[in-house]
Amino acid sequence: MTHDECFYLGRITKPFGIKGQVVFFLDVDDPEQYAQLDTVLVDVKGALVPYFFHIDNLNGNKAVVTFEELTAQEALALVGRELYLPLSVLPPLSGNQFYYHEVVGFHIIDQTHGDLGTLQSVVEYPAQPLFQIDHQGTEILIPVIDPVILRVDREKKEIHIKAPEGLVELYLENQ
Repeated sequence: MTHDECFYLGRITKPFGIKGQVVFFLDVDDPEQYAQLDTVLVDVKGALVPYFFHIDNLNGNKAVVTFEELTAQEALALVGRELYLPLSVLPPLSGNQFYYHEVVGFHIIDQTHGDLGTLQSVVEYPAQPLFQIDHQGTEILIPVIDPVILRVDREKKEIHIKAPEGLVELYLENQ
């Protein structure tokens, strides 16, 4: 399985206790959805390696886990590694909810300016994520926030938005 077929779940942050347990930080909105997990893919030098485990304690976004068939030293060696799961594990979303990876390639249709172009990626900045749109060779960045997203049309592969006033003009004034 490759990184393109998976989504980032989180990271192994630190050891816990002396019995080989480690702490997973789950970088997800609803950690409870993953409370029954028993397998995870760990990025080991660029390769995704499956590991079996059980969750001993889930508290918010942190889970204390014990890997099956790993010694305490082997588990300790995994600290700092990233965790992944196959995209097929993600629950389907509807309405205006979407996963960032699913909307890459969609057309962004602004209420005022019409078709702004194709969504190249969603850039995750600490303050907020941004749509990175290719508008005839010009990059346009639009905040991914609820007041901006009007409608997601999965069939037509379009996201209809209401860009903040004056933002699109800043990008297009030199065109």
